[in-house]
Amino acid sequence: MRLPAIASEEYSRRVTKLQEELVKNKIDLFVGYSSECESASSRYLTGFWPFFDFAAVLIPASGNAALLTGGPESYEFAKKFAKVPSIYINPLLVETSAPQWVPAVTEMGFKEIISKVCKDRPKRIGIGNWNIFPHILFEELKVAAQNPELMPADDLLLNVQKIKVENEIPYIMEAYRITEESLKEALESAKPGMAEWEIEAIARAKMVLMGAEGTPYPAWVCSGDNSRLSLCRSTDKKIEKNEIVQLTIGAKYMGYCGNMCRPFSIGSAPASAKKLMEVALEAMNFALSNIRPGVQSTKVFEGYYNILSKYHYEDFTLYGPAHGTGSSEVEGFWLARDNSFEIVPGMLFNIDIWLSDGKNGLRYEDGVLVTEDGIRELTKYRREIIEL
Repeated sequence: MRLPAIASEEYSRRVTKLQEELVKNKIDLFVGYSSECESASSRYLTGFWPFFDFAAVLIPASGNAALLTGGPESYEFAKKFAKVPSIYINPLLVETSAPQWVPAVTEMGFKEIISKVCKDRPKRIGIGNWNIFPHILFEELKVAAQNPELMPADDLLLNVQKIKVENEIPYIMEAYRITEESLKEALESAKPGMAEWEIEAIARAKMVLMGAEGTPYPAWVCSGDNSRLSLCRSTDKKIEKNEIVQLTIGAKYMGYCGNMCRPFSIGSAPASAKKLMEVALEAMNFALSNIRPGVQSTKVFEGYYNILSKYHYEDFTLYGPAHGTGSSEVEGFWLARDNSFEIVPGMLFNIDIWLSDGKNGLRYEDGVLVTEDGIRELTKYRREIIEL
């Protein structure tokens, strides 16, 4: 049975916290953009995520938030699910190849919407989802607000999201619980001769039956040479004995992303793959021991990189050992060489150890929540060399 829906008051709290960031940075208006696959900003701030059409969230430095959708279908959809005072239809947010609507539709451009949301003309507008924000929306914003200063504002929203509050924890824990049970089901079902996609289907079925709304990204199972890819799709390839198989599983629950990854083999893993597993587990255990409140993120990266260097595996990885997570599977705060920040209680990370020697690749990944005196491990099933 699912947990109760997140209360409207929680969304109001998030909007208020973002407004504090806007005031601090002298920004008059925040405009975030959401699509079906990148829905975190509207989901986090209003409880709404779009299908087919797109969405935008307007948060003035002072006043009430507003949600924009495209077309009458999404407008009615948003009225049912969004926790926001005002909802408007902007035709620029409608789906590709939209129909000609039979009923009359009340549409508004940014000029009219901004006049309803902001007390005064916004001179400085912060853009959320900067790298995917559509050019056509930029242009209309410029005209509507009479050539305002437009700037990236993703960091402002991340400052609000980075500390998970008590109201969020049950949903986060459930997302990871479902993820772990789904991975366990897939692992225990794996047999030689099964196609990669069949094993993925077992995990997906399990998570949906446990109440997940879907996945935060396309989950996949890859094996043999396919495993060398950091991002992949499950294929028709049959699982063979004595080869590496990679499970990459995540369940999305009430807007929160769970994620967990395990490599395994049926029979003995190839010697080179087994060595990768050993080094990856050493790096994983280092991160588990060193992600703590008060620690600088770069220190964890340095220790991780030193482990890889010890085995001459520096070129076998793509990034640091962990990243923030929450409403998006990757929610900023990478533990990287040049990204220095203090780890504090309430931060949520996926420890994400990816290694590939060009033939075999693997990923161990587990969620951890930073507490006052350490971490709470959200997934931990069979964090080991798995040979079935």
